[in-house]
Amino acid sequence: MELNDGNLQTLTEYLQKTLIPDPAVRRPAEKFLESVEGNQNYPILLLTVLEKSQDEVIRVCAAVTFKNYIKRNWRIVEDEPNKISDPDRTAIKANIVNLMLTSPEQIQKQLSDAISIIGREDFPQKWPDLLTEMVTRFQSGDFHIINGVLRTAHSLFKRYRHEFKSNELWSEIKLVLDTFAQPLTELFKATIDLCQTHATDVNALKVLFSSLTLISKLFYSLNFQDLPEFFEDNMETWMTNFHNLLTLDNKLLQTDDEEEAGLLELLKSQICDNAALYAQKYDEEFQPYLPRFVTAIWNLLVTTGQEVKYDLLVSNAIQFLASVCERPHYKHLFEDQNVLTSICEKVIVPNMEFRSADEEAFEDNAEEYIIRDLEGSDIDTRRRAACDLVRGLCKFFEGPVTGIFSGYVNSMLTEYAKNPGVNWKHKDAAIYLVTSLASKAQTQKHGITQANELVNLCEFFVNHILVDLKSPNVNEFPVLKADAIKYVMTFRSQLPKEQLLEAVPLLVAHLQTESIVQHTYAAHSLERIFTMRGANNATLITPAEMAPFTEQLLNNLFKALAIPGSSENEYIMKAIMRSFSLLQDAIVPYIPTLIGQLTHKLLLVSKNPSKPHFNHYLFESLCLSIRITCKANRDTVGSFEEALFPVFTEILQNDVQEFVPYVFQVMSLLLEIHTSSIPSSYMALFPHLLQPALWERTGNIPPLVRLLQAYLEKGATTIASTAADKIPGLLGVFQKLIASKANDHQGFYLLNSIVEQMPPDSITQYRKQIFILLFQRLQSSKTTKFVKSFLVFINLYCVKYGAIALQEIFDGIQPKQKSLFLFFRTPLLQALIGLFELPEDDSIPDDEHFIDIEDTPGYQTAFSQLAFAGKKEHDPIGDAVNNPKILLAQSLHKLSTACPGRVPSMLSTSLPAEALQFLHGYLQAAAVQLV
Repeated sequence: MELNDGNLQTLTEYLQKTLIPDPAVRRPAEKFLESVEGNQNYPILLLTVLEKSQDEVIRVCAAVTFKNYIKRNWRIVEDEPNKISDPDRTAIKANIVNLMLTSPEQIQKQLSDAISIIGREDFPQKWPDLLTEMVTRFQSGDFHIINGVLRTAHSLFKRYRHEFKSNELWSEIKLVLDTFAQPLTELFKATIDLCQTHATDVNALKVLFSSLTLISKLFYSLNFQDLPEFFEDNMETWMTNFHNLLTLDNKLLQTDDEEEAGLLELLKSQICDNAALYAQKYDEEFQPYLPRFVTAIWNLLVTTGQEVKYDLLVSNAIQFLASVCERPHYKHLFEDQNVLTSICEKVIVPNMEFRSADEEAFEDNAEEYIIRDLEGSDIDTRRRAACDLVRGLCKFFEGPVTGIFSGYVNSMLTEYAKNPGVNWKHKDAAIYLVTSLASKAQTQKHGITQANELVNLCEFFVNHILVDLKSPNVNEFPVLKADAIKYVMTFRSQLPKEQLLEAVPLLVAHLQTESIVQHTYAAHSLERIFTMRGANNATLITPAEMAPFTEQLLNNLFKALAIPGSSENEYIMKAIMRSFSLLQDAIVPYIPTLIGQLTHKLLLVSKNPSKPHFNHYLFESLCLSIRITCKANRDTVGSFEEALFPVFTEILQNDVQEFVPYVFQVMSLLLEIHTSSIPSSYMALFPHLLQPALWERTGNIPPLVRLLQAYLEKGATTIASTAADKIPGLLGVFQKLIASKANDHQGFYLLNSIVEQMPPDSITQYRKQIFILLFQRLQSSKTTKFVKSFLVFINLYCVKYGAIALQEIFDGIQPKQKSLFLFFRTPLLQALIGLFELPEDDSIPDDEHFIDIEDTPGYQTAFSQLAFAGKKEHDPIGDAVNNPKILLAQSLHKLSTACPGRVPSMLSTSLPAEALQFLHGYLQAAAVQLV
């Protein structure tokens, strides 16, 4: 693409179209941009539009498009073509920093993200001058530019907070510290001085406090891995100023907004984080400063209001106290009973209260509430921080803390009992307090795994939880009902089975509630209970025990999807999937009705896929429907194809990228169930599956390979007789896959199926070329994975065509190779005997019912493997070999007969005595001997 006005105009027009809501206009424009992004100069044209366009909306659109382009294409993947030309890469790095620093803030943020993406790949080796260029801008005195640098540095360095230690990482951090630490400290001091100079200028203070917040974030990132020598030497400067900022109260920076945190709150929140980091990791060096920080943060907590805008500040301040009270060094600070009582009364209890803002979120923004409360991402909520502080205090003071809180819990429940309609929030706080007090260790999979023995969970369940679950009006007091459901879910591993069985029908009834939070919690709670293990590794709750509630469970789950706000509720769909998996044959009578509902839902969500987890569980549920029903009656596979193929056709024709890999997996499952020859509907699709464009997307490769394997398993003879002209295309796919280190194993899966399933005559002419390709790859870029796959293929080829045929192929490629006998090596024989005799791994892998989809290795955004579409392990030898030890003995006997005297002498000199002893046992069992 030339850098000219015509192309700039065209690009601007297409960017404009991507902003139009109408999919008929927007999608073609997006497709066009996708089709030209591989051209040289495309990113430079985008940056030119961004810099020179007069339309602010187009500039922002170009910035977002550029950032997403960088995100998709900058990384150079081995075996794949470089998606951005080297001249473009050089030009981008030469111009982007300056462009970012001179752009308006909205565009600056996008370009800053793009720089951090590039930096993640290229800094420091391929972009050594990035840091120097940024640091020199500190001298500009222009805080718009300085904040741009700080924002970019934050994007670049924040990964230090979560990366594993390595020499490479430490070398990079050292380079950053050598270049950046001193200028950052000078900027920190200068900015604080400027805050005093401009103490009465609100606009100047806003800019300066933005800078201080970013500087504090950078301090956290640069100190996270280890305490750098520079910061240890300058601790007095940093900590004194942090403490002063923490106690600062500037009326000009206070905001009237009760929801949005102001600059002062954001800065103090980050300083609390920084202090907590030092208290946790560098407590010896931090000890002189700790008492003043504890005092300042305590004062902050007891003087800060309940408004939402203070949530981050309060939670970080409480987290600081939580991190301090867990350290043996600081135990003495909390030993006094009055101190513990004061913390409980003034910090913990007030921050566990259910505020009107929480009630609003519960009712009007259920999805956000659930994410914060249920998924454990409520790390910045007051309640979570207060809960962590309770756990921290219980580490050394479990008895006193439990005693203090028991009093609070009892008084709260007494208040509730006086007037439940008015005082229901007291019970909510009591339940949360009991939960935080009782929880000592927990996992996502099992809930609470270790509980405080001083808290009687079963008694509390019977007296206070069951009463809410049994209430005839399921829509009354929805928050308390949600609390009760969450209690069951949280303590499911601690409650006896009888109480869980009592809770299950009550939870099923709560699937019908109007409150989104309530029925979501009910679905999630049931799903978690259904994955619990009982005796003999089976499910704790059996299908027989669920029989009285099966119909109501299925009805209520599907009705819940029709409640406004829950049409794509991933928890409900996951519960449907887990219910199908638990109930197995019990769902067969309901499938004719349910499959229609699932298919209709699939059609709706395919129009605009927006909930990846919901979509995944939807396909899992479809797979379970197929497997369970067809297990009982294979002939029903046709009715599933009839229901699903129209939707699948629409998905494939519209190229719904998120769903195409799923469709291929479900089609594989359906095809593998067929017992007779391959249906014509599948054969009509076969040529389309070989189109190169389909194989360009990495997410399509695993499911497409499996689908082709299913074609070969069910219809190899049909392919050979009616689609022989497609065999070169099939081998072309193999050739493409084998050239890639990432996908070569998939190429071998396909090749093994071709060799095993295709009639020998149909591939005779291609065999030599197949081996030449494999040998070329073996010579050019051998990897352990490739060698293993190659050895499996060689063995399969021998089984299928015989060792002589393999020797002939070798001779055809490189004549007069050594005879196959010379390939016979005693280490190989020793390894084989070891395979027979060494103990097997007797650990039992998770049955698929217990697998959490997100934890499976095949779960990723491009391709998500469906656990319930799982392919059965296939043994190409089958029943041909009953006893491999006998076969080994017979084969050695045959070899020794052909070469008398050579085999026994080779074995006796090379094999260890123990292996020889096992081998003699095999020979005796086979009634043969070596000659």
